[in-house]
Amino acid sequence: RIFTDTYLSIWSWTGWIDSSAILISYVFGSLLLALIVEKSKKCLDFSVTLFLIHLFSCIWYAGMPSQLDWWIVHILGTILMILVGEYLCSLKELSDIPLLEL
Repeated sequence: RIFTDTYLSIWSWTGWIDSSAILISYVFGSLLLALIVEKSKKCLDFSVTLFLIHLFSCIWYAGMPSQLDWWIVHILGTILMILVGEYLCSLKELSDIPLLEL
């Protein structure tokens, strides 16, 4: 189910379950961006790289995704990952630096 576009349809109930699972995984990926990358300028690069790695693995496993639903869900998920990741990284960048009291 991860590397094919067969089950991903926004017009059926099971397709909505799969689509929401993919979007939740993109939100989890944005949390990981905030922990690993820590720079808001790098979030776009890491998110697009992750999307391209997933796209090439899908092409290798089952061929080029042909359903429009697959493209919509994954591009929206990538945009969601970029925006939430940049927001979380900017919050982390703007936090106060703890200083020792002497």
